[in-house]
Amino acid sequence: MTGSSTISASSETEAFVAWTLERFGHQPLVLTTQFGMEGCALIDMYATLKQPLTVVYLDTGFLFPETHALRDRMVARYPHLRFENRGTGLTPEAQALEFGPALWRTDPARCCELRKVDPMRAALQGVEVWIAGITRQQSQARAETPLIAWDWQFQLLKISPLAQWDRSRVWRYIEEHEVPFNPLHLQGYPTLGCTHCTRMVPGSTVSDYSRLGRWDGLGKTECGLHINGSGI
Repeated sequence: MTGSSTISASSETEAFVAWTLERFGHQPLVLTTQFGMEGCALIDMYATLKQPLTVVYLDTGFLFPETHALRDRMVARYPHLRFENRGTGLTPEAQALEFGPALWRTDPARCCELRKVDPMRAALQGVEVWIAGITRQQSQARAETPLIAWDWQFQLLKISPLAQWDRSRVWRYIEEHEVPFNPLHLQGYPTLGCTHCTRMVPGSTVSDYSRLGRWDGLGKTECGLHINGSGI
């Protein structure tokens, strides 16, 4: 019964993904990812529709080498999708000169604003529909994520097709469709952000999701991209 329910849920999500392009494909629309497992699964779902789509990612200047390698694999696998790096032009060296060394430790919120939130705001200028791979299971701040909602922070329609999924379901999709994923997930990294702010979580398996390895000891679990005026 569990297997059939999972297949049904996956089919419903894939049908929803197809509907989003039918309904909003004529509008300025982008899918964003930092190449986490959810993002890779979502890219694959949209890629199967064989329609052009822009995939935006932010190279923060502090990504893991494995993340860069995964990006290259995704670009090669989905040549009909357009992958765009819209990361900051602020180099790590320039940031250190202006804000001091290790800003990610002294003021992590400011570091995320400079390297993620501000670049995303620029990337979403003129965009009307934003597709993201976040899920309700990922954190308390995301627990009420709707499938479709107005994002007050970036002033556009935000679609989260995987909102109702958990990591185990994402992993099953990755396995069944042989979707590329970051090998660090196999080494105890549930999520992957910047090298300075991401650590391994002992005991974590590839089908687990947690944000315990992010901003360790800093009382922070979100970079600020997915917090809007409604608290989501």
